[in-house]
Amino acid sequence: MNSDLLQSCVLCGHRCRVNRLKGQVGKCRAGINLTVASHCAHHGEEPMISGSRGSGTIFFSHCCLRCVFCQNYNISQLGKGVTVKGGRVAEMMLDLQDNGVHNINLVSPTHYAPQIMEALELAKQKGLKLPIVYNTGGFDSIELLKELEGKIEIYLPDLKYFNNDTALKYSGAANYAEAVKEGIAEMYRQVGNIKFDKDGVAIKGLLVRHLVLPDNLADSEKNLDFLASLSKDIWVSIMAQYNPQHRAAEFPEIYRRLRSDEYQKVVGYAEKIGLRNLYAQDLQSSDAYLPDFMKENPFKY
Repeated sequence: MNSDLLQSCVLCGHRCRVNRLKGQVGKCRAGINLTVASHCAHHGEEPMISGSRGSGTIFFSHCCLRCVFCQNYNISQLGKGVTVKGGRVAEMMLDLQDNGVHNINLVSPTHYAPQIMEALELAKQKGLKLPIVYNTGGFDSIELLKELEGKIEIYLPDLKYFNNDTALKYSGAANYAEAVKEGIAEMYRQVGNIKFDKDGVAIKGLLVRHLVLPDNLADSEKNLDFLASLSKDIWVSIMAQYNPQHRAAEFPEIYRRLRSDEYQKVVGYAEKIGLRNLYAQDLQSSDAYLPDFMKENPFKY
């Protein structure tokens, strides 16, 4: 993979242009060596990702976003984890495959993408055959995404905000809206809509996550309009997991849980504009709202 992306780092939308190869760090605070918080078979992703045997997640430390409500801020912002070489990450991938997971799920990979791709190539040489999930906050640069073409089977980006002022206030990313829309369009060009195996588990394609915020601060309807403009068949996970953690108390407007009516309004709008493939949740019953296809899958969600 192109080392110039690290020599003058433009992996994310910040485009810090620091020389990571010489130990300089940018806004993500990540060094040149990989830092991993954990790796495990994770059963809490969307059903098409977790399936019945779990998703083989590798959680990377640090992040190019600074979300004030981050639930994993000790990993993403404090950098908690163990520094390892690429060969060890390759071993993690192979260990997860041996444990029977459906895929290898790279969580917060943006700021380590070149190093991860080297580890991935090594793992493939040693027998890795599983689909790769690129699980990102959505602030990837277009240069990086074009380098990833052909290496990633499943893209799993967040679409957090439609407004740059909001993105700057809550995640420290002044140009998030432009970067995430350009990035998701590129991901969609590369892999298209989700394709499933016989058990209903994703093997290729794009699944976009959108977290609903209190008082519609994420501009949910505009985000959904954008996704519908790409395809009415695009898969969208409308998330109700907002929880006011980390520094949320400093922002009174987001220092509360999401109300059921706020969430259901967003789900209703997605249906109204014709998005056909939704994964959403009923906040009152905690039951999943699933299309018929997923209700018919042979394993229990």
